Amino acid sequence: MALVSVIVPTYNREETVSRAIDSVLAQTYDELEVVVVDDGSTDDTRSVLESYDDDRVRPIYHETNQGANVARNTGIEHARGKYVAFLDSDDEWRPEKLEAQLDVLEKRSEEWVAAYCGFAFELTGPIDRLRGLAASVLSRADDRPRMEGGTELVGEILADNVHTGAGSTLIVRTDVAREVGGFDETLDRFQDPEFVLRILEVGKLAYVDEPLVVREETGTPPADTIRRADEQYLSLYAEDVDRFESEGYAIRSSHELVLAKSYFSEGRLLRGWWHLARARPEIRHVPGVAWSAVSGVRRRPTPFLVACVGLLFALVGSWLWRRP
Repeated sequence: MALVSVIVPTYNREETVSRAIDSVLAQTYDELEVVVVDDGSTDDTRSVLESYDDDRVRPIYHETNQGANVARNTGIEHARGKYVAFLDSDDEWRPEKLEAQLDVLEKRSEEWVAAYCGFAFELTGPIDRLRGLAASVLSRADDRPRMEGGTELVGEILADNVHTGAGSTLIVRTDVAREVGGFDETLDRFQDPEFVLRILEVGKLAYVDEPLVVREETGTPPADTIRRADEQYLSLYAEDVDRFESEGYAIRSSHELVLAKSYFSEGRLLRGWWHLARARPEIRHVPGVAWSAVSGVRRRPTPFLVACVGLLFALVGSWLWRRP
């Protein structure tokens, strides 16, 4: 059996890191080690890690906070396994996650070097459940993109059609992770798909179509930070963006939609509308846009913003209704 090194970067997550670690230790595949990289935490994370009396748990400590990408790369550097898998310290795995992915990889040829899986958000409140139901109803099965393969996936990933969620769903051969240089430490956002794009230059990516990761809704960087990272990310792959857009992929449009939702969620509706106008949203995008706008109003509940959201919904609904 191949040893798997599970890399868990963490920073001030004393409340959740044990849940993440415990979900790894509870895997049905037990040839593993948990490399927890404490990225300069100032809370009691160290005490939580030192409470584990299990040789499979290996804490590594950064003296200062250097960011999740650096922490993941530290884990890759210290990994002993044939494979490395990644888990954010506020997410958790289903018990069969590793076994299902390794079963797929071990049955395929050597060119299949990595695998990811589906994930689900933990929807607790009634608004969260309504949001999930609306997204499910409005999604279209015939629009399902190619989910696994080689370089043909590049367009799908750049267009945000495929969400590999590398921070918690990915397992990849350790030698490949090192060969491609790990995670890009200069990116504040989009580091997960960018890492996968470089993996695809070496080999193929498999997919396990099961929600084997439970993800938490966590805070996101400011919209301006996301915009700068988005520009940097797309500039790294400018030639690929142009090529795949010429083949019909709506890459820049999908990124404008991401930025629109980011600005809406901050209550910056005019800026959000500017990006939305540059995108080409479809009816299946309405739940995400609506949720972002409502979130922005909840953060800044002024009569002006409430009126703006109502107007936004009316305009978007009218626009989508009239589109062919």
